[in-house]
Amino acid sequence: MDIQSLTVTELKQGYQYLSQEAVFVCNYCQQSFEAGRVYQFAEEMFLGKQAVEWHITEEHGGNFRQLLSDESKYNTLTDKQKQLLTAFQSGKKDAQIAEEMNVSHSTIRHQKFSFREKAKQAKLYLAQYENAFLGHLQEEIIPIHNGATMVDERYFMTIEEREQIIKENFESLHPLKLKRLPKKEKKKIAILSRIIKEFVTGRTYTEEEIKEILVGIYNDHVTVRRYLIDYGYMNRTPDGKAYWVND
Repeated sequence: MDIQSLTVTELKQGYQYLSQEAVFVCNYCQQSFEAGRVYQFAEEMFLGKQAVEWHITEEHGGNFRQLLSDESKYNTLTDKQKQLLTAFQSGKKDAQIAEEMNVSHSTIRHQKFSFREKAKQAKLYLAQYENAFLGHLQEEIIPIHNGATMVDERYFMTIEEREQIIKENFESLHPLKLKRLPKKEKKKIAILSRIIKEFVTGRTYTEEEIKEILVGIYNDHVTVRRYLIDYGYMNRTPDGKAYWVND
């Protein structure tokens, strides 16, 4: 999940709505659902928004569970805090939670108070941050991914630059179809940063699975696969039998 590119609302709901393509996209696996299309799951009919919500619940165990188990450096909750939030989210009464966790009722009330205070702090900080950078957010430099190799000026680009490169070089984003693979290094990095979103972090892929995904994106899938490795977006075992996304 790319926290950098998602709004608070998109994080809370577990999906994005891409207005230009009129699709809802799952934050966790990038599966898309057309806004006006009817989908059938378990003998029930759903429109696009309902379909992506059903998908997140059934396929990913719900958005709350995914947010709580996020393994990025931004998730600073302790195991005890996760346990408490899970209990609060379940709707259990404070007395029941206290009994199950073998603590006093007052301890649970205090924990609730602490969570509310942290939420207020985060809300105020977000307002301060957005006011400070209002009108300049599009000029933000995109963070360099953790697996980046040979970091230099080619990695430094703004959100606006990346979006323009993607717009110029892809035929469509859903499904992802690349028109050309640019020669300029900065453009390659922008292209690869979009392609890597088609893979799920934490999952291990076989070479055949990598091929199947990349063939649908670009005819020269071997070159794209090599670039994903060379530029540090993806890693693999020495024998090339297992591939995974670099966190």
